[in-house]
Amino acid sequence: MPDGLNIDLDGIREPHARELVVQLLNLLEEVMSALRESQAENQRLRDEINRLKGEQGKPKIKANTAVPERRNYSSEAERRRKREWSKSSKTDEIHIDREEVVPVDPDTLPADAEFKGYEEAVVQDVVFTSDNVLFRKEKWYSPSERKTYLAALPAGYAGQFGPGIRALALVLYYGAQTSEPKVVEFLRSMGVSISDGQVSNLLIKDHTAFHAEKDALYAAALAASPWQNLDDTSTRVNGQNQYCHIVASPLHTSYFTKPAKDRLTIIDVLRGDRPRQFVVNAEALGLAEQLGLSAKRREQMARLPRSESVDEVTFLSWLKADLPDLGPIQRQWVLDACAIAAYHAETEFPVLRLLVVDGAPQFNLITEALALCWVHEGRHFKKLVAWLPRNAHLVEAFLGEFWAYYGDLLAYQEQPSPQEAERLSQAFDTLFAQKTGYRSLDERIAMTAAKKDLLLAALAHPEIPLHNNAAELGARARVRKRDVSFGPRTKDGAKAWDTFMTLAATAKKLGISFHRYILDRVSATNAMPSLADIIRLRAPELELASSWRERHELPTPDF
Repeated sequence: MPDGLNIDLDGIREPHARELVVQLLNLLEEVMSALRESQAENQRLRDEINRLKGEQGKPKIKANTAVPERRNYSSEAERRRKREWSKSSKTDEIHIDREEVVPVDPDTLPADAEFKGYEEAVVQDVVFTSDNVLFRKEKWYSPSERKTYLAALPAGYAGQFGPGIRALALVLYYGAQTSEPKVVEFLRSMGVSISDGQVSNLLIKDHTAFHAEKDALYAAALAASPWQNLDDTSTRVNGQNQYCHIVASPLHTSYFTKPAKDRLTIIDVLRGDRPRQFVVNAEALGLAEQLGLSAKRREQMARLPRSESVDEVTFLSWLKADLPDLGPIQRQWVLDACAIAAYHAETEFPVLRLLVVDGAPQFNLITEALALCWVHEGRHFKKLVAWLPRNAHLVEAFLGEFWAYYGDLLAYQEQPSPQEAERLSQAFDTLFAQKTGYRSLDERIAMTAAKKDLLLAALAHPEIPLHNNAAELGARARVRKRDVSFGPRTKDGAKAWDTFMTLAATAKKLGISFHRYILDRVSATNAMPSLADIIRLRAPELELASSWRERHELPTPDF
């Protein structure tokens, strides 16, 4: 950077001249930004041409510069709150399986030695060994009935593999996110005679009971909280691009793989994948207007049967008969509006009041309110790469104020009050009304200011998080699974991925051993309570709906 461009604007006394210099500096920033983008695009095109010619693109070689290009958009260091740390005893948390007395060799003891009790030492260990069983099933025959009676295998035993192998395969693949070939390799190393196809069947097929447990825990988690975190990440099913939707709260993380991520799909996810419902009522007409449907089309829409919730086949037949000339966008608006209205009128499944999201448009209108993620918002500012030292300093200074305000919001959540809520609202207006002179930064500040209500939803509902980390961490787990196993190859495989990743993530949040839980189920012991019951038990302690109940907007649930 030439020293001459590090200009002290405060040293320019004439206001008009100072304003001209500011405009020139902004123009220079925009030119340099466009130049960086053009250079990157040109290099991508050159690399693509080389690949088409059978050659290689430009190698990625790390520069020896002391100041590498800033690419880390994480805000963890800036927003982390210092907490007092104290070392806790892990021994108290360890389950003791057996006790063993270790004697002192009597030959080493002097004659006057006195016994003073025991000193305890806890050593953790695991035992991996085969348990191949030859069952000799009694067989009886009744000549009078001409019928054979054969003893059944013990509970939990079915097919060629016992509950230990079946549980271990599921935990390795879904809990430890090991690849399927590595699961096969591990089992064979333990002396298990098993084929690749048999392992695939263990991981995917005959899991109706587990699918039912996932549905039950999801319904319990939605009933326990009027808000949820929601995010999505790309995934592939049999080589085709799809999307994994992640719904999360402090009580669970649930996964849903879908071909799309539009508004109807989001409603499907929030309704637990039950058949779609549509209703034409006053709310649906109002929603259609907000989405952009013309008055003429709304008048035609109002002639459809009113206030009757119907399935998708019936509703589509209505549209075909009464609104055959709807364009594709108008048709989507009608479907969205009537699906949202039906969701809000739901009585047999929990209806959410608020979603914590990243601001994607498909989330709009589905719930009464939205809350935006402050971490996502902060990334917009961190992505501003200034060329001039002055502008880089302005960005860093503003980010300092940004995360200081975020810290104030965290403090408010611990001790909310109307007075502090009003102060924070005014402080938001002051912070995001700044004019720094760096045009890109000022434009970004103005865009954030326009999202005030969405970013400050926590002032009305202090129990909701200020970020979407719960869903993002769930998405990260799917990304890791995708990196290891690429993606399921069948619809049943995708369903198994969703179910067992949901069970694994939720068990971890509830402090339940995923292996113990899976083994309990596949062995047909069923001694452990369901995850849905544990969620219902834990929910009152977390008070995830306290602000709504204070306003008498929600009844107290009968857990």
